[in-house]
Amino acid sequence: MRIIFDTDSAVFNDDAAALAMLLQRRDVVEILGVTVVAGNHTVPQGSEHMLHLLELTGADDIPLFCGADAPLVNTPARAARQEAQWGPISFKGAFDAGPEVLPPHGGRFAATRPRATHAVSFIIDTIARYPDEVTLVAVGPMTNLALVLRRRPDLAGRIKSLVFMGGNARVPGNVTPAAEFNIWFDPEAAAAVLGSAIPRIVMFGLDITNHAPIRKTQFDTIVAGDTPLTRLMRHDMGPRFERDPGATYYVWDCITAAWLIDPSVVTVSERLPIEVDTTFGPSYGGTRVSEDAPADGRLVDVMLDLDLEKFYRIYEDLLTRPLEGP
Repeated sequence: MRIIFDTDSAVFNDDAAALAMLLQRRDVVEILGVTVVAGNHTVPQGSEHMLHLLELTGADDIPLFCGADAPLVNTPARAARQEAQWGPISFKGAFDAGPEVLPPHGGRFAATRPRATHAVSFIIDTIARYPDEVTLVAVGPMTNLALVLRRRPDLAGRIKSLVFMGGNARVPGNVTPAAEFNIWFDPEAAAAVLGSAIPRIVMFGLDITNHAPIRKTQFDTIVAGDTPLTRLMRHDMGPRFERDPGATYYVWDCITAAWLIDPSVVTVSERLPIEVDTTFGPSYGGTRVSEDAPADGRLVDVMLDLDLEKFYRIYEDLLTRPLEGP
């Protein structure tokens, strides 16, 4: 499976761990490139986390490209206005970040640097090179993908599929009562992409990711083995468990990665009409099942439940096995 991994980076429980899982199964997944978008982090900071992981795993042959550094419409000022009018937004990601770029775990920047080509141009060129073969794996806001389709709408039908982590069909949001973070950060981009002619779209929203928290017992089992990945995991996730042994970590993107490796990990899914709320108001950035069937018949494969034991086995195995090179 040829994929482009489009990410807003994060601490190791999330985007980075999902990429690490895929890197451990390069016999199944061919990662053509990593593209970075603003979301959890700014693009410069997110890129440093991803470059560090690629170098750490011996996968620095995979090129990384910097992409959109801001959403299409949403801004820090708009987020502040939303919060003032309709209540708290629990996490605003890059909107709260300063300009400083810190070195990743270990205190040094990776020797490998981002490629000069913009992420949007790379995605366009890659789809054109491999028509009907490329799966876009989007685990952050969809700004890069929306810009691709804005520039080349004719390519939508030549994308094999889009697999994304984000949204919430029948459960509440996680940054506002209505919205999940990845969609909230750039709702207009998500609406454009989900309304496009991409042949198949697969959604890993909070409906499924809420089912698989990582607790301290699992964390302790994984980090008991001392490897570069477990040291990174201990650095990023350990402090919360030290403060609160009853804490949980959600590993949203890792469920997406597990499904790409073994689709049988998902046990319940439905094809549903999903719409994104782009009206500026209390439910801005929320996703929901549309009450009306879309005129164009567009449906999304919404993943709803999973085989927990199988997922945890895949997660633990891939994050504790010895690292393999390219």
